[in-house]
Amino acid sequence: MKKLLLLPAFLLLLSCYDVERSCKDFKTGKFKFEHEVEGVMKTTVFQRNDSIEIETFEGKTDTASIRWISDCEYVLRKLHPRNMAEEKAIGMKILTTTKDSYTFEFGIVGSDNKQKGTVTKISD
Repeated sequence: MKKLLLLPAFLLLLSCYDVERSCKDFKTGKFKFEHEVEGVMKTTVFQRNDSIEIETFEGKTDTASIRWISDCEYVLRKLHPRNMAEEKAIGMKILTTTKDSYTFEFGIVGSDNKQKGTVTKISD
């Protein structure tokens, strides 16, 4: 019986645990994002300062503006979109951080469809 009373108390304490995020460490620097596309591993490298992100993917370079909403959330908008899909802003939210990487969630602003990924910081 005592064990049954301790279980709710344990669950309550566990639910109060908040993941520590050091998002400010990832506002600037050079980063690498690896992801799988149709069974093939692809790599995107990008350089970010406080307001601009320059991304290189498969030999093509793109630039996007960054608007920080909080230390862990920002919105990307391509500066030179080539089609209507690229005109849509992308919301980014850092979920967890480690010393040299972060896990994030992203999707088109206003859409409920979100994806997750992990980015590694290459240099400051």
